[in-house]
Order: sequence, then structure tokens, then C-alpha cells
Amino acid sequence: MRRISIIALSLLALAGCNTVAGAGQDLSSAGQTITQETREVQSDL
Repeated sequence: MRRISIIALSLLALAGCNTVAGAGQDLSSAGQTITQETREVQSDL
């Protein structure tokens, strides 16, 4: 029983890491898009 609990907790931890990593990538992509749009607006001024 203890072994199953350890395996289950390990899988949950790995899933959590993947979720956080995905969210970080989404935020990074959004930041890059905002930066690019800002540069385009500045060049138009």
C-alpha cells in the first residue's frame, strides 16, 4: 500500500510540474507577443 501511495504522489508531482511548465511557456509567449506589438507601434510613431 505504501508503495502505491508513493507512486501516486510521484505521478501527481510530475503532472503538476508539467502544468506549471506549460503555464510558464504560455506567459512567455504572451510576453513576446506584447513586446513585438509594442515595437511595431513605436516604429509607426
